[in-house]
Amino acid sequence: MALHCAECGFVNAEGANYCQKCGALLEPTGSGDPTTATYRIGETGDFIPVDIGAVVTNAAALVIRAGGGRAGESFAVDGERMTIGRRPDSAVFLDDVTVSRDHALLVRRGSDWYIDDCGSLNGTYINRERIDSQLLADGDELQVGKYKLTFRAR
Repeated sequence: MALHCAECGFVNAEGANYCQKCGALLEPTGSGDPTTATYRIGETGDFIPVDIGAVVTNAAALVIRAGGGRAGESFAVDGERMTIGRRPDSAVFLDDVTVSRDHALLVRRGSDWYIDDCGSLNGTYINRERIDSQLLADGDELQVGKYKLTFRAR
């Protein structure tokens, strides 16, 4: 059974948790264990399926929902600190002029994840509110420049 995205209407494969076109969370109608269809973009531009269990090694992930043609791409949230920015060596590299080189920082504080804005020109937003520092909860929408990402705690 195919799943239709409530946000963009795209028809997704059975068992998908995220829309392959816009990255929105899909609500499964059936019962059973949900699975997630996500991918990364290979060197040739091809979509390469990724097992979300392999990505989410430490119980959290960021999923791009919109921006830069990268909807559906995900990043495992691990370690103690993760940089977000336009700098190529950033853990979450977002290549667009609306993103500062050192835009934001994900920081583990105890068992929780926080996002700190690093003085970016366009600001960092959580659930459409500009923040300096914010505790992240499952499902929070982050906006960094033109990119919208969802924080998934698993």
